[in-house]
Amino acid sequence: MTQKTNKVLQQSGVIPYRIIDGKVEILLITTRNRQGWVIPKGGLCKGMSPHDSAAKEAWEEAGVIGRVTTENLGNYKYRKRGNTYQVNLFLLPVETILEDWPEATSRERRWLEINQAAELVKEISLKRIIESLEQLFKELHKKNDPILWDGHPARPCIMCRQDACTTREFGIFFYLQVS
Repeated sequence: MTQKTNKVLQQSGVIPYRIIDGKVEILLITTRNRQGWVIPKGGLCKGMSPHDSAAKEAWEEAGVIGRVTTENLGNYKYRKRGNTYQVNLFLLPVETILEDWPEATSRERRWLEINQAAELVKEISLKRIIESLEQLFKELHKKNDPILWDGHPARPCIMCRQDACTTREFGIFFYLQVS
């Protein structure tokens, strides 16, 4: 008798975020059948890097555009229709929110504070990753990480809204490891 090997299918996804008045908001979308809240994710596209694939999914499923970080935030697994999927996650600082996108009629989207977003997702490991974002953003701010400058050197830090944030002193006006 042959044993069936359980292949884990690789996917990539993003956690789209924006910072409004110093508060981080996460964008969740509904599943296609609108039964639950998830993040944009999908299979790896041939010829694309995982973070580029994730950016494509963000556009298709959530109608948001931005420069996805290349650093893997973490991963989680889920099961669907007898398959196991592992999703590698990346952060997506949202630059553009589209009114019309490929899956606009199939999904709803909702901006939520980190704790609210964590409450809505069902996958426990995704929930933990989302919950960890609060601390991650605090650490990024403490380190004056350039990802919080939203790519515009003339603007104040998007976390504390201060013009005199230490990051300016070093002249670092770019996203960390973005393509």
